Amino acid sequence: MEELEQRPAKHHEWLIGHLQDVADGRCDRLMVQMPPGAAKSTYGSVLFPAWFLARRKNAQVIAAAHTASLAHYFGARVKAVLTRHAEALGVEMARAAKAASRFSLAGGQEYFSAGVRGPITGRRADLIIIDDPVKSWAEAESQAQRDMLYDWYRAELTARLKPGGRIVLIMTRWHEDDLAGRLQATETGWRCLRLPALAEADDPLARAPGEALWPELLNADALASRRAEVGERAFAAMYQQAPQAKNAGLFRVSGIARLAAAPEVRLCVRAWDLAATSAGLGRRPDYTVGLKLGLTEEDRLVVLDVRRLQGSPAEVEAAIKETARLDGANTVISLPQDPGQAGAAQIALLSRGLVGFRILSSPEREAKLVRAMPAATQVDAGNLALVAGGWNDAFLAEMREFPHGGHDDQIDALSRAVNSLAILVPPPARRLNVPLLSR
Repeated sequence: MEELEQRPAKHHEWLIGHLQDVADGRCDRLMVQMPPGAAKSTYGSVLFPAWFLARRKNAQVIAAAHTASLAHYFGARVKAVLTRHAEALGVEMARAAKAASRFSLAGGQEYFSAGVRGPITGRRADLIIIDDPVKSWAEAESQAQRDMLYDWYRAELTARLKPGGRIVLIMTRWHEDDLAGRLQATETGWRCLRLPALAEADDPLARAPGEALWPELLNADALASRRAEVGERAFAAMYQQAPQAKNAGLFRVSGIARLAAAPEVRLCVRAWDLAATSAGLGRRPDYTVGLKLGLTEEDRLVVLDVRRLQGSPAEVEAAIKETARLDGANTVISLPQDPGQAGAAQIALLSRGLVGFRILSSPEREAKLVRAMPAATQVDAGNLALVAGGWNDAFLAEMREFPHGGHDDQIDALSRAVNSLAILVPPPARRLNVPLLSR
C-alpha cells in the first residue's frame, strides 16, 4: 500500500493539481468525493497540509474528522512527514511540539486537529481541512445528526477562517443530504472533484465507462464483488459518489425469486416484530409479524413463511407459542426487547412458555433503515428467495414501499432475521456476507 501511495496514480496527480490551486489561492473551496481506499486522505489530509505549512510562514491549519481519534491520527502523520522531510521542506519543528493533535513549527506555523463538534474556540485558520465528517450509516441516515453537522460547520468551524482562508472537504458520500450534498445545494463557489469507482460517461480522467479508478488496488472484478457485498444503495453512494434520491425504495424486489417448494436449510430462525399499538378508535393498528428465514448449504437466504396478525398481548403470546411448536425446536426464536425493565419482563414471560426452544433476544438500537441495510444487500446480490405462499404479495408490496409505506412490520421482522443469522453463524464459519450492525 505504501509503495502504491508513493507512486501517484492518475487520479492522485489530478487531485494534486487541484490542491495546488488551493495552496496558490486559485481555489478557496474544494470538495473531494472519492470512494474508500482511493488514498484521498493520504494526499489531501497528510501530504497537502504538510506542504501548505512548509510554504507559508505563520500559516495556521485546522483539521477536522468525524472523531477526535481520527483527526489526531491524521495530525500524527502530518507531523511525521514534516519531521522526516524537515531538511527538504526547509522547516524545523518547534521545541514544544510534542502532541500530534496540535504542534508548531519554528517559522510560526501551527497545526490543530479536532473531532467534529470538538473544541476549536480561540483557533484561527488559513486552511481548514474536513476529512470523513460522517462516521456511519446510522449517523448519515439521521436527520438530527446531519443538521448538527451542518450547523457546526456554519456556526463554529467557518467562523475560525481568516479572511482569504480556504476550505478543503474530503469525503466518501453517504447520503444525498450529507455535508457535501447540503453544501452543494446551499452554497456556490465550491469546486467539486467527483470520481466514481467505476467510470461513467464524460469521466474527468477520460476513463472508458466501467473502468476502475485504481485497478492496481481494486480492479473491476473486485469492485463487482464489493457491489454484491454492500448492495446497490451503499455502492451508489460510497463507491460511485451518487447517493440515491430520498424517495428511492431500499429493496430491489425484481431480483427476488419465488420457489415452488422449501429447500433444505442448515439453519433457521423465526424473527418476530411485536406490534406497538393495538386496534382502537382512531388508531391504525400495527401488525405483529413472525418471519421464518432459512440459510441453505449454498449460503442462500430463503423466506420460508410469514405469520402476520393483529391481536391483544395474550393473543400474540399464544401465536408465538403455537408457531414455535409448529416450527420445531431446531428453529431459533428471535425476539426484540424493549428497553428497560418492562422489556426484560416481557421477554422473561415469553421465555417461560418456550421451554426447550433456543431464544435470541436483543434491543433494536439502530434506526429501521439502518437495520434493513444487510437484508437489502442480500436482495441486491440476488441472494434472497421466497417460498411461494399466500403471504408473498403483501410481503413484496411492503418491500417495494419501504421505507415510505404505511406499514413496515414485515421488513422489521426480515431485518431482525437476517441480522440474527449473522450472529448465529460465527466466524470463521460465516460465509454469509451480512455485515453485523454496531452494538
